[in-house]
This record gives sequence, structure tokens and C-alpha cells, in this order.
Amino acid sequence: MAITKTELLEGCRRRRLRDRAAKLAVTAGGVAVLCALVLIFIFLLYVTLPLFRAPEISVAGTFAPPVKGEVYSVGLDDDSHLGYAFTRSGDLAYFEVGADKPMKNAVWQLMESPVSFSGTLPSDRLYAYGGQRGEIQVVTPGFSAHYYNGSNTYRPKTLFPVGGEPVVIDEKARQVTALNVIPYNDGVMAVSQAGGNELLLTRIGTGGKVVSSFTVPGSERKPAELLLTPDGRQFYALYPNQLSVYQITAGGKHANLREVLPFDEGDRPDGMFLLAGANSLMLSFENGMIEQWFDVLRDGERLLTKVRTFTGNGTGDSGLHTDGGNITSAGEFYRKSFARWYPETKKLVLYATTSNSVDAFSLHYSEKAETMVFSPRADNLLLAGAKEWALIKVDNPHPEVSWDSLWEKVWYEGYPEPAYVWQSTSASDDFESKLSLIPITFGTLKVTLYTMLFAIPLAVGGAIYTAYFMPSSMRRVVKPTVEIMEALPTVIIGFLAGLWLAPLVEENLASVMLLVTFLPLFMILVGAAWPMVGRHVYGSVQGNWHAIILVPMILLFGYACFQLGPWIELHYLGGDARVYLTHELGISYDQRNALVVGVAMGFAVVPTIFSIAEDAIFSVPSHLSFGSLALGATQWQTLTKVILLTASPGIFSAIMMGIGRAVGETMIVLMATGNTPIMDWSFFEGLRTLSANIAVEMPESEVGSSHYRILFLAAFVLFVSTFVFNTLAEFIRQRLREKYSAL
Repeated sequence: MAITKTELLEGCRRRRLRDRAAKLAVTAGGVAVLCALVLIFIFLLYVTLPLFRAPEISVAGTFAPPVKGEVYSVGLDDDSHLGYAFTRSGDLAYFEVGADKPMKNAVWQLMESPVSFSGTLPSDRLYAYGGQRGEIQVVTPGFSAHYYNGSNTYRPKTLFPVGGEPVVIDEKARQVTALNVIPYNDGVMAVSQAGGNELLLTRIGTGGKVVSSFTVPGSERKPAELLLTPDGRQFYALYPNQLSVYQITAGGKHANLREVLPFDEGDRPDGMFLLAGANSLMLSFENGMIEQWFDVLRDGERLLTKVRTFTGNGTGDSGLHTDGGNITSAGEFYRKSFARWYPETKKLVLYATTSNSVDAFSLHYSEKAETMVFSPRADNLLLAGAKEWALIKVDNPHPEVSWDSLWEKVWYEGYPEPAYVWQSTSASDDFESKLSLIPITFGTLKVTLYTMLFAIPLAVGGAIYTAYFMPSSMRRVVKPTVEIMEALPTVIIGFLAGLWLAPLVEENLASVMLLVTFLPLFMILVGAAWPMVGRHVYGSVQGNWHAIILVPMILLFGYACFQLGPWIELHYLGGDARVYLTHELGISYDQRNALVVGVAMGFAVVPTIFSIAEDAIFSVPSHLSFGSLALGATQWQTLTKVILLTASPGIFSAIMMGIGRAVGETMIVLMATGNTPIMDWSFFEGLRTLSANIAVEMPESEVGSSHYRILFLAAFVLFVSTFVFNTLAEFIRQRLREKYSAL
């Protein structure tokens, strides 16, 4: 007896130890999962937070002007070690940044007593002086890089695109009082105002030969400034009270006045320049404001349109009013960024599209800047004042990203109006990334909606019938068959949807629409007609197996739709349903669209919802249904008033699991849609989801770039939204369980 008692005690101890070990293992696993989620959250936050960090600036150093007198323009090499300056006396001088005098043997006397000066986009580095006798001197300053002792060193290099001697562009030898030049067909194109009020458009070839020159018609006033676009298709003439836009045609042989834009009274412009890419014209005014204009297509005609207004306080139509002579602007080489220096308020506006700006109160530099320039890498900004020059370090790696650009409409260059746009890359070097998360978030919601519209009725309806009406012998076959569908790889489903289902739907569009539209109605009619079927038919099917008769009826209806579709298409849709949709109804059609992906995703989600919902309904205690039937309720009343209410927490959980599967699915969406980030609820249009966007673009993104971090931000949005959604779903499920647990 004692031995038996000891063995029992030992067994109890071992059982308690195993129970305690299992409890600790489960607890440790749960804590590990929570820690993993927290670490994922922290990592995503760590990668994305730099996107919203404000630009940082600091003075790298100040030094005395290396050249004498006032300067027209300055420039820097890639490492901001060397620079050049064009003086108002006609000299080009190279200097070391921080030195108080030019480099030895690095001063070029280009023209004596020049009258005007011209500079192009910073990336072109083409400059020209206008002289007293109708001549211009064109020059390209630069630097040659030499790799020595583990680093690059730069040496001055000066080129003369049209020869080292000045080129006479005005036969009457009048002063060139306004000038602008651009590189054009191995030479240059120049627009100038010489002597009188008329404008001259001149093409100069290599060697300094004038290829063509003519007076621009309609130009009878003296402009304050001229500006050619780098493509040589138009130029702007700035006057005290208006801006004239001229269109250049026939390869620079003709020019016509396209439009005239008057300024409001009191707004006096003091300059203009182009942003990188030359699509945006920036107009600066004496009151401190600066405006962004670009061409917008309206009613088939391109019109120059004001898009944004900047002041020293950011963006708006009011704010800073100061002496225009104390305000200087400069554009970056390759991004849509510009610096607008307000010495009185120490403010720098650093990006056009997002209006990012930075307070510069930390800068011990408040002198009026005659000119300013970005370094080619946009990491330094050189301010050239009359008494002191300053090199400012600029840390602004993600200027194109702001809260507005991510979640609100933005008016991008070339677009007719503000819009939500995702376009991260392009073949153009001057492309501006458009990184709105709205289109891909919309695509995620759209694919989830169409997937659930297909999956929920099939899965929940099938679960109800399988658990409540179906005989056990059939249930033992049907339930495992549906559940095993979940093991099918999603890449196979996506492959079949993209290469087989999408072309099938396109070729039989009318038949598919008939099937989708009338199949639910047909099933209802068959169900309503079932009681009217003869007793001999009803009696030939044992138990509840009579529902299997619906299967051949559905197949027969599908066959009828595919036979009737071509006839309808031929007689009522002009012989081609897709062409009819596009040309007659104005509905565009993509082969890989939301309808295809909804069916494919629904096929993948149905097993998940079906299995969980069926288990919830089948687990309802039988005494509840027996009691309801014993009290006189019908099977349908028992189902709707007792069974479904009791199983509602499980059914709700099944639907939430299906939605979570649809939101996070990648391969099916990737292969069964066109991955077009557009915002259209039409199920004939494609889409792009958050998860598919990450899968497509992450391999091509540069580590640490704005594009790279935005993709992590998309993952963060997906992670947080799924977490919040699942938390809310769990809360609702618990409320349902508490409400119906007493049944």
C-alpha cells in the first residue's frame, strides 16, 4: 500500500513538473512573440523616422571675398573645395573655398566692362557676358577630377563652346543689355536685347559662326530679364508689370508670342530662374515672395499657371515683406529644390513641391548675399556677400517627403491639377519622385473589398450548410476537401489567374458578366422551385443529399451563359464587349483587373473562412437546436435565431482572418493585376497594394534613399493598420461572445 501511495505521489510530482514546464514554455513563446512584434515596430519606426526630420544647416566657415568687386554668379566643385566666380568687371576667377584671393594663374579676363550677364541651369554650367558693341562671350567653367593618394583632387578647366573670341550677334553693334544663352545642337542659342527694345534670337555654331539670327516679332519693350528653356522651345521675357511667354518653332528660326501674364499692382518682380528639369519657372518679387509656375494643359492648350507661392514664413500669399535687394535664390543641380535666403528673418526655403523650410537662426551670418549657389551634391550652399562669404553645410536628404506629399493631393509638374500619385522612378534624370501612399493604400482596400464580396457569401454559406444541414457522411468528404485547398501555394493561384483566368475573362467578357450577374439569382430561383419538384424526384435522393442536385444545375447555367454571351456580344455590343465598354461607355479595361484578382484571392481566402466558421457553427451545443425545434421553431428559425447568434463570435473571427489574409497577400496580387497605382473603384481596372508595392520596388531601391524609407513606411502602415484592425476585431468578438454566451 505504501509503495502504491509513493508511486502515485511521484506521478503527481512528475505531472506537476510537466504542467509547469509546459506553462513556462507557452508563456515564454507568447512573450517572445510580443517581443518580436515590438522589435518589428521599433525597427520600422527607426527606418522611417528620418523621412520627417527637419533639414539641418550649419556654417562650415566664413571667409573674405576671394575676388574684388561685385559678382554675378559663383559655382563649386563636387567636394566644395574649389569654386569660381564671375565678376561684374568681366573676369572669371577660380579660388579655393576659404581663401581670400583667387588661385594663382586662374583668372580669365573674358570681357572689358560687360553690360549684361547670363547663366543657365546649374547642371549646364554655361555662362555668357554681353558687351558694349553687340558681342557676347560664352564660357563653360568646370573642374577636372584627378584621383591621387586615395582621394579625388580637382583642377580648374575652362571651355569655350563657340570659340575663345567674343561673337557679334548684333550687326548694328548696340549694347547687349539683356541676355540668356543655352547649349543647342553643338553650339548655343541666345536671346538678347540689343540697343533698342526689340529682341534677337540667335543660333551660334561651333567656331563662333552665327547660323541664324532674327528679330522676335511683337517685342517692342525693354525686358528686365530673359530666360531660355534648355530644350530651346520657348523663352520668357520679364517686365516690371508682366511676363511674356514666347514659343520658338522651326528649330530656332521663328518665335511667336504665346501668352502674356500681367502682375497685380504692387507686385514688382526682381528675377526669375528655372528649377532642375526646366519645367518650373520661379518668379521672385521685391516683397520677398517667390512663385512657382509651370505649363498646364487646359482644353488642349498649354498655359503657364501659378501653382505655389512661397514667403519667408513658408507657403502662402501673405507673410514676409522685406527689401527685395536682400533676398537671394538658387536652384539645386538635380532635384526640385531651391534655396531662398531671407537674411532679415534667417529663413531658408529648401524644396518647391513640399515647401519644406528651415529656420536659420543658428547661422551667424546675416549679410546681404549678392548671389548664392548649391554644390553639385546639394550638401553645401555658398553665399557670396559684399564683405563676407559663407559656406553653409546643408543636411536635407529627403526634401521630397512631407506629411502632405504622403497623404494629401500634390500638384506636380505637368499635371492638370493636384492629385494622389505614386511614381517612384523614371527614365529621366530630372524626374521628381511622387510618393503618395494614398493610391497603394486604396488598392489594398479595393482588393480586400472585391475579395470579400466573392469569398464571404461562398465561405459562410458553405459553412452553414456543411455544419447544420449536410449529412455527416457528406461532411466527412466536403470539409477536408475544402480545407486542403488552403495548402495550394498562392504563387500557383496567381500564376493561373494571370496567365489563364485573365485572358479567359477578356475573351468571354459578356459571358462572364452574365454569369456573375445572374448566377446568384438563378440559385435563389432553383431553391424556390425545389418544393415544386415531383415527389418521385425528391424521394430518389436520400437524406439531405438532395442539395447536390444544385451542382449540375450551376454547371448547366454556366454553360448556357457561355453559349448566350457571344450572341449578346454580336447583336447588342457591336461584336466586341471590351471595345463597347471603352468606346461607348467610356470604361477602360485592363486584362489583369480587380475582377480577376477578386476571384483568385477569393479562391485562396475561402478555405480559411470556411474552416473556422464551420467549426464555430458545428460546435454549437445540440441541445440548443433540439430545444428550439421542440418548441415549434422551424429549422430556418432555429438557424437564424439560435445557431448563428451563438456561433457569431467564431464566424466574425473567420471573416477577420480572411480579411487579414487578403490585406497581406502578395503573390496573387503581384501576378494577377497590372500593378497600376490608380484610384478607381471599377473592377475592370487594375490596382497596386501596399504589400505588392514593397515586393516589386524594394529590390530596385537605393538603401537609405527616400524611396527605400517610404517602402518601409508602407510596411509600417500595413503593420499598424493590421494590428489596430485585429485589436478592434478581437474587441467586437469578445462583446459578441459575452452577449450570446447565455444562450
